[in-house]
Amino acid sequence: MSDDEGQISLQELQLAARNHGMPLEVLRHPITPVGLHYLLIHYDIPNVDPAEWRLHIGGKVSTPLQLSLDELRRRPQRSETVTMECAGNGRVLMHPRPQSQPWLHEAVGTATWTGTALAPLLDETGITDDAVEVVFTGLDRGIDGGEDQFYERSLTLEEARRLEIVLAYEMNGSPLLPQHGAPLRLVVPGWYGMTNVKWLSHITVVDQPFEGYQQQHSYRFRTTPDDVGTPMSRILPRALMAPPGIPDFYTRQRFVAAGACRLEGRAWSGWAAIAGVQVSVDGGSTWSEADIGPGELGRWAWQSWSYDWNPTEPGEYVVCCRARDSAGNDQANFPPWNVGGYANPAPHRLHVTVRDDLPEPKRG
Repeated sequence: MSDDEGQISLQELQLAARNHGMPLEVLRHPITPVGLHYLLIHYDIPNVDPAEWRLHIGGKVSTPLQLSLDELRRRPQRSETVTMECAGNGRVLMHPRPQSQPWLHEAVGTATWTGTALAPLLDETGITDDAVEVVFTGLDRGIDGGEDQFYERSLTLEEARRLEIVLAYEMNGSPLLPQHGAPLRLVVPGWYGMTNVKWLSHITVVDQPFEGYQQQHSYRFRTTPDDVGTPMSRILPRALMAPPGIPDFYTRQRFVAAGACRLEGRAWSGWAAIAGVQVSVDGGSTWSEADIGPGELGRWAWQSWSYDWNPTEPGEYVVCCRARDSAGNDQANFPPWNVGGYANPAPHRLHVTVRDDLPEPKRG
């Protein structure tokens, strides 16, 4: 954790410079443009020759497979529109602040991923009766917790057989870019981003729970450094607001003209469909229900919401939003602190100055 709550360390700054979040005004786009989708890269971007690359599927199977990118492209296609969120989204807002990639709210994006479904491939291999998990290995290699490793995560066999899990080679209708995992990545709808292994090279069926670093140490809710913790999985409900009005360059304080103002944003949950979004214009003292959009992007994508606000009195306001899903999960005002700074879906809060003298600037 940080020794000084007000300072970002050199190490955190290095991470922030190579990773990036989605500017919140882009919430107005149903599908996030590829270059604005959030990005977290644990190690280095591998230099992969797509013509030489192969996907290896083996382990506790009777028929191992080795597939080229062209062979995967010839298989039946599947597309899923998915809202993906980093597990550390909101980390920098925790107190004390855990030191890692210093996310505020912007570690999210929604894309249409196209590839081939994972489940039929697993079925073709003839998985043995003693199999319990499926391990996904990327080509990105580095050191974490003192361990030299390829980035690896696992899913239970039952979870891995979900029909909507995609081995994706396209993002928003174009081939994957290197930073997004080209030539192939795993996309697991509803799960935090750490599960969606990029630069996928091996899929290994195993008969014991996987004990790799990213599974047994990272991405776990731990209250102390020595706590074993519980693993992270699906995304908790979250609502975010597209910032209204215009910003101050340095502080990002918002300025809105007095009168009618439509607040709008997106909400999502990996557990169940969004059931409602609430908005507060007084810092969270009182809440009102927002209007929810039709969810036209599908189950695994965010839903739009809107709320008509009419601030007639100039002054300072704190505007907030929070979501709940149909499984009974909602955004807590003060989520429990954890060592990794994971899953901090506290209500989104924006400081807004309402002015009755906000004319259009002169041009030219």
